Amino acid sequence: MKIIILSRQPSLYSTRRLVEAGEKMGHEMKIIDHLKCNIEIEKKNPRIFYQGEYLENVDAIIPRIGASVTFYGTAVVRQFEMMNIFSVVESQALVRSRDKLRSLQLLSRAGVGMPKTVFTNFSKNVKHVVDSVGGAPVVLKLLEGTQGIGVILADSQNAAGSVMEAFNGLEARIIVQQFIKEAGGADIRAFIVDGEVVGAMKRQGKEGEFRSNLHRGGSANIIKLTEEEEHTALISAKAMGLGVAGVDMLQSKDGPLVLEVNSSPGLEGIEKATGTDIASKIIRYVEKNV
Repeated sequence: MKIIILSRQPSLYSTRRLVEAGEKMGHEMKIIDHLKCNIEIEKKNPRIFYQGEYLENVDAIIPRIGASVTFYGTAVVRQFEMMNIFSVVESQALVRSRDKLRSLQLLSRAGVGMPKTVFTNFSKNVKHVVDSVGGAPVVLKLLEGTQGIGVILADSQNAAGSVMEAFNGLEARIIVQQFIKEAGGADIRAFIVDGEVVGAMKRQGKEGEFRSNLHRGGSANIIKLTEEEEHTALISAKAMGLGVAGVDMLQSKDGPLVLEVNSSPGLEGIEKATGTDIASKIIRYVEKNV
């Protein structure tokens, strides 16, 4: 098969591993920068022009779309879908997962546990917002933030009000969430491929840091999920319509609480923590669907 990886950085671990796994399994792998694709639209003849030629005879694509280029990246994925080419991540699922508010609403409808959350167009009644999520401390998140950027822990009502006012002045949209103290600065990433949890790790934030992102100096170790955690992860990925996903959860006294469902989860942390060849599992998912 001819499989295209949509990635702006061929040197990234995840991109390299997917190429390596695909070639090892006998497929032709090609990396394409989706921002350099021209989308040509005409009646019943959708095409993509890239570096002097039209992309043809493609069997499948594996999108690795960064959050900062979601709009154009999704348009490219959608164009491939119009050309009847299988995508590991469907364009609509990508859009859903990148909209944090919409994601939480979909997860809520699916009956998934999550921290109490409030979205407000800058309410002057800060006390009501803070009380609605269980009182201070609270977590404030930029709706467009990734990898722990734009996530702030406010330890008092006054601090929360100051942060909300500052973000409002920048016309930045935020959500306010319940702080889960018992999580202890750690979370769980469950990696799902084709309706199955293929690996799970526990990420621990460095000392004094409540965010557990590996990009922020956190550490990761393999973990065996409980039955409830596994079920929650699978339901979450299904609610988003994702065949490949990274589901981030907190361990709380009320059971697993989902923070986010990632449509382009990195492979480095999960493969190194679990010793599992996740890249090959993704290629097998492609084989099954093409």
